[in-house]
Amino acid sequence: MTQQSSQQIIEGQRQDWNRVAGGWEKWDRFFDEQMAFLNHRLVADARLRAGMQVLDLGSGTGYPALLGAQTVGPSGSVIGLDLAEQMLAAARRKAKALGLANVTFRTGDATALPFEANSFDAVTSRFCLMFLPEIPKAAAEIARVLKPGSWVVAAVWSSPDKNPYLMIPINVIKQFLDLPQPDPTAPGIFRLAKPGDLAGMLQQAGFTNLSEEEFVADVRFASGEEYYASLTDIAAPIQNLLAKLSDQQKIDARGRTITSVDQYRQSDGIALPIAVRMVAARKPR
Repeated sequence: MTQQSSQQIIEGQRQDWNRVAGGWEKWDRFFDEQMAFLNHRLVADARLRAGMQVLDLGSGTGYPALLGAQTVGPSGSVIGLDLAEQMLAAARRKAKALGLANVTFRTGDATALPFEANSFDAVTSRFCLMFLPEIPKAAAEIARVLKPGSWVVAAVWSSPDKNPYLMIPINVIKQFLDLPQPDPTAPGIFRLAKPGDLAGMLQQAGFTNLSEEEFVADVRFASGEEYYASLTDIAAPIQNLLAKLSDQQKIDARGRTITSVDQYRQSDGIALPIAVRMVAARKPR
């Protein structure tokens, strides 16, 4: 992949995530409650403790950087990095509301980290690395900025068949559009879904003590309507596909999506399965 094409991808992603920043802030409390377990898992696997200097990649509106800042306390600090300035603006507002003075957010590219070597005691990342056009380059950068003996931990999406939460609207849209088979090496939601993909790249970057687990859970909604509204507000890739439909097709797609999620109805609402690949690795001492 040429540098120019990588930069074009990155710029397109920046525009996409800035566009949905308002949706993320709108649904912030809901997803903070629904996805809290992932943030805690990342913080735990990164072995965070008081006084650490932490880097969070792809922080978006603040996850898991804000929990990391609470964990390392006033004697530590967290830097959250993301492409989208409008997402980070929301993160800063949340940090201020929480009274967290030890976390800062800045725009940047994970494949060219603006930090000195051996600067951080841990690196965390939630749903970021699979969107990068040059993941091995990012892995090398993470290795460079981490202190020896420190951990990186990342959450990426597992395979499509185990993620109805993500796939239901995509499968519905396929009923209206002839979508090409995705390039398994191109940036995208499921780029690192295959077992061993991310772990292998981290190993190539020099990391050891690798661990990988498929972490299964669900995301709960009061109704199919709530699910559809949330996803179309926050999911930039889904928005891009829906934009290709006619107005009537959009109405039909909404109805079919809501009908499809009803198969996951339980007594207390809709429970949509998700599967997340959790990968942790250590920089050798």
